[in-house]
Amino acid sequence: MAHVTVTINGRTYRMACEEGQEEHLHGLADRLNDYVGQLRGAFGEIGDQRLTVMAGITVIDELEEARRRIRSLQADIETLRASRDEALGKAFSAEGELARQISAVAERIEAIGDRLGAPKPAARP
Repeated sequence: MAHVTVTINGRTYRMACEEGQEEHLHGLADRLNDYVGQLRGAFGEIGDQRLTVMAGITVIDELEEARRRIRSLQADIETLRASRDEALGKAFSAEGELARQISAVAERIEAIGDRLGAPKPAARP
């Protein structure tokens, strides 16, 4: 298990993480620190704990909004897949019907060709 030291709101924290995740944890801490800094700029000095809690709530709010958007996009994808499947079914049906009609026309053309090419019956006296 690896250990990293991060700074959030001017305070240093030593944290454990999986091997290879050190840079990721640093990046996350930097982002949280940015949120705290933005809130400090908006609200002034309202206390370290309060700023940190507000930053956490802001991050969770964004996470929930992202999850809502993901669910909406997943529903859109399912709707599009169903529409695609329906369109493919219709296309296959139309293709089959077209093939049947072409076959029927070909048979009619052959029949007409046979009649045109057939010897004429002898005239009766």
